[in-house]
Amino acid sequence: MMNKINLIFLLLIFFAIKLNAQCAMCKAAVEANLKDGGNAGAGLNQGIIYLMAMPYIAMLLFGAFYYLQKRKKQTL
Repeated sequence: MMNKINLIFLLLIFFAIKLNAQCAMCKAAVEANLKDGGNAGAGLNQGIIYLMAMPYIAMLLFGAFYYLQKRKKQTL
């Protein structure tokens, strides 16, 4: 079971492609702003990735807290 998970993880890493995570309206607005000399969309993709990562970070923190509480309870 673990070998399948490791294989899938490696395949996802090696075959990852850069994706532009923007809707059509956002992309058009950002491109128009950048053409006019603005800088409103310079970090739009990074912001979307940041927002996408937040649930995973929250789950990681919850898991660590749960593990530490269980470990603390077992030692008592």
